[in-house]
Amino acid sequence: MKTNLITREGYNQLAAEHDHLWFEKRPEITKIVTWAASLGDRSENADYTFNKRLLRQIDRRVRYLRKRLPELTVVDPHPDQEGKVFFGAWVEIENDAGDIRQFRIVGPDEIYGRNDYISIDAPMARALMKKEMDEEFVVRTPEGNREWWVNHISYQVGGDNPFAVNPSAE
Repeated sequence: MKTNLITREGYNQLAAEHDHLWFEKRPEITKIVTWAASLGDRSENADYTFNKRLLRQIDRRVRYLRKRLPELTVVDPHPDQEGKVFFGAWVEIENDAGDIRQFRIVGPDEIYGRNDYISIDAPMARALMKKEMDEEFVVRTPEGNREWWVNHISYQVGGDNPFAVNPSAE
C-alpha cells in the first residue's frame, strides 16, 4: 500500500497537472476528436482514432488525480526536524566502498521522472528515518545487509538537490 504523504511541491505539481489536463489539454483534444468525427468514416480516420485514444488516457489520468489528491497529506518541514532525517529531507549517504548517494525522501507519487528522489516506502528511506549526521545505519537488501553513513541532511525547499555541484558557479 502506498503512503499518502507528499511534499508541498509534489502536491502543487499534481494539482497543476490535473488543471492542465482538464482545462487545457482535454478541451483541445475534444475539439480535434469532434472535427475528425465530422469527416465521416471513423474506422479509417487516423486523427479520430489517435485522439480518441489520447482522450481516454487523459480521462484516466484525471480520474486518478481526482481520487488521489484528496487522499494525500501535505507534509512541510518543521524546525524540530533539523539534524535528523524525516520525510522531505535531502540526504547524502556514503558506504565503505566510497559510494556516495544523494536524494530526497518523498511520497510515492513524486518519484517519477526524478532519479534523485526516493519513496518514503523504499527500504533505504525506512532505514534512514530519524538518523542523524555521521550516524551509521543498515539497509536490508536481497544481497544482504549494507552499511551506510549519513554525511549531510538538508531541508531545502524546492526540487533542486542542495548537494549537487553547480558547474556554472565555479
